[in-house]
This record gives sequence, structure tokens and C-alpha cells, in this order.
Amino acid sequence: MNLQELITGTPCRLLAGQNDMEVTGLSSDSRKVTEGGAFVCISGTVSDGHKYLPDVIAKGAKVLFVEKSIAELQREGFLPGSGDDAEELAGLTILQITSGRTALAALSAAWFRHPADELTTIGVTGTKGKTTTTYMIREMLETAGKKCGLIGTVEVIIGEKHIPAVNTTPESYLVQQYFREMVDAGITHVVMEVSSQALMLSRVDGFTFDYGVFTNIEPDHIGPNEHTDFNQYLACKKRLFSQCRKGFFNADADHLSEMTDGVTCEVAYFGQKKNAGPALDYAAADPELFADGGSLGVRYQLSGKLTGPVTVHMPGGFSVHNSLAAICVAHSCGVTLEEINRALETVRVNGRVELMPVSDHFSVIIDYAHNAMGLESLLTTLKAYHPKRLVCLFGCGGNRDRARRFEMGEVSSKYADLTVVTSDNPRFEEPEAIIEDIIVGVKKADGAYVVIPDRKEAIEKTIASAEEGDVIVIAGKGHEDYQEIKGVKHHMDDHEMVMACKK
Repeated sequence: MNLQELITGTPCRLLAGQNDMEVTGLSSDSRKVTEGGAFVCISGTVSDGHKYLPDVIAKGAKVLFVEKSIAELQREGFLPGSGDDAEELAGLTILQITSGRTALAALSAAWFRHPADELTTIGVTGTKGKTTTTYMIREMLETAGKKCGLIGTVEVIIGEKHIPAVNTTPESYLVQQYFREMVDAGITHVVMEVSSQALMLSRVDGFTFDYGVFTNIEPDHIGPNEHTDFNQYLACKKRLFSQCRKGFFNADADHLSEMTDGVTCEVAYFGQKKNAGPALDYAAADPELFADGGSLGVRYQLSGKLTGPVTVHMPGGFSVHNSLAAICVAHSCGVTLEEINRALETVRVNGRVELMPVSDHFSVIIDYAHNAMGLESLLTTLKAYHPKRLVCLFGCGGNRDRARRFEMGEVSSKYADLTVVTSDNPRFEEPEAIIEDIIVGVKKADGAYVVIPDRKEAIEKTIASAEEGDVIVIAGKGHEDYQEIKGVKHHMDDHEMVMACKK
């Protein structure tokens, strides 16, 4: 691609060289630079991309996008020579940009020939519900005959190809690469989880979403390497609705007014409230929980722009809001209520309140809940089904905040009839030490508990002792298929261990 074509839409200033040349590649990763390629420097919180300039020049990079002046980079030893016209800079084109992350997003879109223009793009943001909502949207669109790709916490789906995910939302270059692969595969729609970190780090810059969805927001991801406080967290989530054409908002969520204030997109609402709050475009009334042969779900009456009964074959009140969010998008894309209900009958989300077909006499659910907030939400939801016993099996990760262990132990003991304390990813800690911390929390409430350190044994014994009408929750790992011990990831999949116990 010609450099002039590549930089169209990216504000930059030519510091050295000439911009009428062919570029063989684009990267912000020095390990992936190609001969004659372009390298984008990003000043990160952990590492400064400018320090890799000597490496990428040695590998043959010819175009450098930098955030600093040539003189400054030379003083720091990142560029050769001592002046703009130094002989050592011959053959290099250097362009100055304001932000490496913002530039990378725009450059990546151009490099892959703006694939988002050929897709209906859907972004889902929120503290909880993103993963489930994206899978529901994809299933509804696919049921209606619309080919839909997916980018999220669990995986990237491009047709029949499933790629395990590293981040909830990949870096902008990968986002654009996936978009281009989807277009080339004949895919017409894409739904993706959009994390607050992705919005803060410009990973979804460079294009405009057709639809944005807000599920909810609660204090989360606040810390030294994430967001400084809740206000920044909210502000980052809100950015999605300044780069989408239409936004669907959960009218029952806290902080709704802050999320909608000043947004530039067209706004629509979904929810259950009848009196307070904005008028609802998609409303759910008379939700009813149901249990059938080990399966748990919820049904309700839909009204507004689409009217009729809806049945969700996933448990809990939060399934009402997740399905409503998906219905907003699907209906806007031309999906009928009949197709929506067919999709909700078959949709499954790996490790997200996932019902396992183990027995018709009791229910087994695998879920990713790995903090007190998620576990409490899950257990209170399942308690509403009035199981004979609610059994919660979980452990906590090593080399993480110890407070999480106390909190999760207390939550499980408070809401579950029986807590089975086991191991998760001990990492570089001893599993017994982690379990001792969990038990400190368990003893703050009055629930019964047992300790079975080996996770496989814990699952086997818990399912073997299940009684008619029980609901068993296996929490913490969800879609993960490994156990990390002293820096080594060993294969271990809750799904496989559960299905081995099928009765």
C-alpha cells in the first residue's frame, strides 16, 4: 500500500523522508515488523514503544510513526545521529503523531481497506452481561440467515473458525484484521464486546458502530493498571455512544442519566420499569421463572416496537435484560419474534450460567463468577428457583487480592446451602493457603461447607451426592480449560469433568 493512501485520515506531520512510497506492513509490535514496513510507537504505561526503534530499523522498517521530535528521540538514544538531516536517517520516513494508539486504529482501518464500512457493526459494553448478550445477538442473526461474526472475552468467531481470545477487545490492528477476514468470508454482521479498557486505549477507534448497547454499570476494574476511579470507568464506557449511530440503553440500570447525558447517537431504551424513567422501546412484563427436567429459564411478555411472548432457556432475572438487549439489536436488523425465540431456545454461552445436560433430576451450572459481586448475583438468581439445595463449588486464584477470597467465601456461605471449597488457579501459592483464606470468609456466615482440594475429585463427589431438585453451581473458571500451577498451565476443563459424571 502506498504511504499516502495509508495516512489518509490520520493527522500526522512529516519530519523526515518522503511520504510517496510503498509500505509492506504495519505493526506496533517490534517483533512483527517487516522489511519495508511501518512501525507505530505507542507510549504505554508499562513500556515506551520508542525504545524499540533501533530494533525495527535494524529489521528494515522504513516508516516510523513517532510521538516525539527527532531531536528528543536522538537525545534518548532511540534514533541515530544528532540532527534532522543526519546521514544515519537516510532512507527513513518519520512522521509525528499525537497519539500512537489513536493513530494505530486509523492506520489499521486504512491498511485493511476499511472493512467496517462493509459490515453492520454492533458493540456491547457494560460491567456484566456483555458476553451473554453478544452470543444472543449472534444466535438471533444467524437464525434469521444473517452471517454474523463475534469478537469477545471467550473467543473470536469467523464462520466456522473459532480463535481463543486473549483480551475482551483486541488491539485495534487485530480488530480491523478480523473485520477484513469476516468480510472476505461473506459475513455481513459482527457483534463484539467493548470493554472500558478498549475504549480508553482507542482499540475501537477508526470506525463508527452501527449499534451500541449498554447493559449496566457497577464499580469494577478500578486500580493502578486500570481506571483511577468510578467516574473514569463510566466515562470510558460512555465513549461507545459517541462513536455509534444508535444506542440501546438498559433503563433499569444504575447511573443511566450519566450514561446518556450528552451522547451523540440516537437513543432507545429497554427494560422492565413501567412508571419511572424514560419511555421504553422494548419492555418486558410479567417475568416468570420456570424449571423443567434440570433446565432453568425465564419467560415474559414483550411489548413496544415488538410484541409477543418470549422464552429464554437460561436462568435468572438478568436473562430478561440480556435478552431484551439482544432483541433491540436483532429487531433493528430485521429479525422476527419467531426467529428470536428459536434462537433463545438454542443459544449457549461457554461458561456463562451454562446449564450442563447431566441429569433430568438436578441442575448443574458452570459459570465464570470469580468475585463476590458476580457470585452473589448468580446465587441469588438461582435461589429464586427454590431448589431443594443450592450447592456452590469454587476456589480462588493465587497471587491475587486476598480480600476476594474472604468475600467469596462469605457470599457462598450466606446464599448456598452447601459450599464445596476447592482449588482454582493456585499459580505460585499453595492451594491449602488459599483454601484457608476462603474458609475464613465461609465461617462469617452460617452455611455448611466441605473442603476437597482436588478440583476433579470435588466435582465428582459433588455430582455423585446430588439429590432430586438440587442446583449445583461450579464457579470461577467458566470457559477456561486450564489450571495454572507454578507458571505452568495444565489442561483442566470443568465441562469435561462434569460430563464425565453424567448419570
